[in-house]
Formats: sequence, structure tokens, C-alpha cells
Amino acid sequence: MRAYAFFAALGLACAVAASPAGAAALDRLDRFMTATRTAQGAFQQRIYDRGGKLVQASSGTLAFQRPGKFRWSYVKPYPQLIVGDGERVWVYDEDLKQVTVRKLDVALGATPAALLAGDDAAMRAFVLRDEGVQDGLEWLAATPRDKESSFERIRMGFGADGLARMELTDSFGQRTELVFTALERNPRLAPELFEFVPPPGADVIGER
Repeated sequence: MRAYAFFAALGLACAVAASPAGAAALDRLDRFMTATRTAQGAFQQRIYDRGGKLVQASSGTLAFQRPGKFRWSYVKPYPQLIVGDGERVWVYDEDLKQVTVRKLDVALGATPAALLAGDDAAMRAFVLRDEGVQDGLEWLAATPRDKESSFERIRMGFGADGLARMELTDSFGQRTELVFTALERNPRLAPELFEFVPPPGADVIGER
């Protein structure tokens, strides 16, 4: 499973449909994405099965530059790197010495990555709904329009400092929780962060 449970959790614009009931979280999201072109920080990820049992915990760092560029680096328990260079998405599994590459538009689709690193056109793949305040955060739910999406629902929680959490439920009932820490908005990011060259000896699978 590893990072694939949350392929590249990386904006959203009010051009996508939303219910008229409440708009606090919608406004927070619009302000966050309008004012955020780049970001970097750290994350903790927990994955639960349909019965609520914790099956995996991991952590790492992230960075993104909209649209379409991101770097998602898992440090614990297994090293794995996901890089979106604006045209392709590269997934490098260090233990397996294997690289998987896909075209960006195919890889993003109606996924969490589109919610953070996608452009406005990509956001039209979602229906948004304000869910009010829970646990001190203002929550927004994003439901993929595509019924064949691997995700049934994606929730984003906003606190005083901006985006604080994401929760994802897939078509099998598996739930992924992400907690963001030290998320810095609009830092100057080195272009090399969003470049990837397969390491010597690594197997490369997919379309370059």
C-alpha cells in the first residue's frame, strides 16, 4: 500500500459546484488557494481499514508549486518519493529500486493531488460542500464527479494557520488521515525539487 493509499495528496476554485448551505470552509479554501502558489511543510499519515483498524502510519515532507508540480517524500517507515514535474508523475520506491512514471493528467484525475497542485480546470472534477466546524476546524468535503474514481470523498480541514488536515475515503472503505505541520505558504522553492532522474540501476515502469 505505502504511498499509493494517498497517491500524491497535493487549487480548488469556486468554479466547481457547491451546495448553498454554509460557505465558511469554501471561503477559507478559496482564500488559501488564491493566495498560495507554493507551499512546503511536513505531514503525518495514518491509514485505517474499513473496520477502523490502523494498518499503516508514516511521515515525511511535502512541497508543491501550482499548477502540477509537487514533491511528496515519505521518510518513515519506508522511504518513497513522489515527484510531479508538470508533465509527468514519478514514484520512486527506494527499497524495490523501482520507478513508476505516468502522464500528469492521467495520474491526477479526480485525486487528492488535484486538490492541492491541480489547476482550476482539474478542480471541476469535484463537487464541493461545506461541512461546518468539527474538532476546531472548518471542514470542506470534495466528492469526485467521476463515479469510477478510486476515492469516494476527500475532506479538508482548515485551522487558524490554513490547511491543517485532509481525510480521504476510498471505494473500499479505507480511510487515510493526513495532518500537516509547519506548512509554509509561498516560500521560494528550488526548481530542482520538482525534477526527477531515475537512479542508475532502477527499473522504470510506465510511459516517459
